[in-house]
Amino acid sequence: MTTDHASDRVRAEMLELIPALRSFARRLDRSPSNVDDLVQETLMRALANLDKFQEGTSLKSWLFTILRNTFCTRFGLAKREIVGLDDCASARPTVNAPQEWAVRAQEFHRAFLDLPRHYRDAVDIILIQGQSYEVAAERCGCPVGTIKSRVNRARAQLAQQLD
Repeated sequence: MTTDHASDRVRAEMLELIPALRSFARRLDRSPSNVDDLVQETLMRALANLDKFQEGTSLKSWLFTILRNTFCTRFGLAKREIVGLDDCASARPTVNAPQEWAVRAQEFHRAFLDLPRHYRDAVDIILIQGQSYEVAAERCGCPVGTIKSRVNRARAQLAQQLD
């Protein structure tokens, strides 16, 4: 098979995945216009880097990773934007001491390690690696519903431990 046919096939598959991308983007941002922008930018980046996609791997996972990274980049930039007058002291952002973040990170790490192994695995695959529930279910050898329950219970347990 030639590269042009493979590229055409991947592009067709990308079109089929747009509803899934929109659904994932809605989890990250509630604004319909931001969701549209996020999906559009994801597709533009994917097309621009199509040569980096490895045949035989999951196109959906690749696109979801691009979307998540795009969102994180935008979120980081949006946090630094200051609306209003630059010289107004009340408009200047405050930054918590780095020690507090280090302590919070340690608390989270301890709470994460206190989770049962099957909860940690589910959280790691879904929330940290950004994989789909289907991929997590396959890796853990259990139904998708079980993975969703594990992630939900892990979130609840972490919220309880961390207040």
